[in-house]
Amino acid sequence: MSLNLRQIEVFRAVMTTGSITGASELLCVSQPAVSRLLSHTESRVGFPLFERIKGRLYPTPEAKKLIREVEQVYAGVNRVNELAQELRDNSDGILNIVSSPSVGQMIIPQAVTRFRQRHANVKVTFQYLGPAPLMERVLNQQADLAVTLRPVDHPNLIAAPLGSARLVCVCPYDHPLARLATLSVEDLLPWPLVSYERSTYFGRMVAQLFESAGQTVRAAVEVGSPQNAYAMVQAGAGIALVDEFSVRSWTNHRLVVRPVHGTPLVHATLMHLRFEPLSQIAQSFINDLRALMDGQETSTPQVGA
Repeated sequence: MSLNLRQIEVFRAVMTTGSITGASELLCVSQPAVSRLLSHTESRVGFPLFERIKGRLYPTPEAKKLIREVEQVYAGVNRVNELAQELRDNSDGILNIVSSPSVGQMIIPQAVTRFRQRHANVKVTFQYLGPAPLMERVLNQQADLAVTLRPVDHPNLIAAPLGSARLVCVCPYDHPLARLATLSVEDLLPWPLVSYERSTYFGRMVAQLFESAGQTVRAAVEVGSPQNAYAMVQAGAGIALVDEFSVRSWTNHRLVVRPVHGTPLVHATLMHLRFEPLSQIAQSFINDLRALMDGQETSTPQVGA
């Protein structure tokens, strides 16, 4: 037999407080009422939820398994209440955005700033995430929009191109490579390279670049992201190939950026649910983001040159 919400509430209160007395105080009802509801709940599920030993309640193994599911239900209820509160407090709406770190460091914050100049009463939430949780947030409707540098192929998502950039080399300002205007793969070979695991998106791009030049990637240091690579170069661990979107995020540093012949394009992609219409505020943010991306694509950054 199925349980109703009141029975679930009583069960959780007894599990949380460990006693009928504690549950009655938590729920603001009498102890006999809690006892009756608890007994009825046990008869409904068809097995005991607690063992009564010397006047104390001890949860059965079945109750311990059941409480894990109950807590998930309560977490969902809390999210509903939080959303209702946010909708009440933000009558103009809420916009939830997630993105890859490369575009999340600077481009998304700049777009949010533009957007809020016209929509000051819209609440914006933003996080940058890895590719799997990023896609999951959109599919679970926990995010309205996502911007990623990874290829997107999912039947429930619309993926629209936002812009493209290339991999570039970053090195210290006093490095010999800084004296060259443009680099080749062969120019990179003598120097310790900070790169990425081959199985990752950026790792495959770097491998593609070296293989097209008839060379093999030999990384001195492997990292998880262009942001990690930049930090390694700044600390003196070597040189690195990073995407231009990330370069735009680093405005105050002593590194130089140099283009490399044959580097593949990195594509920024906007994604949202296929079967859910975009809100007006989401569309307005997309317009700001596109305008910003179009403006930044007109020139290749030569930071520190």
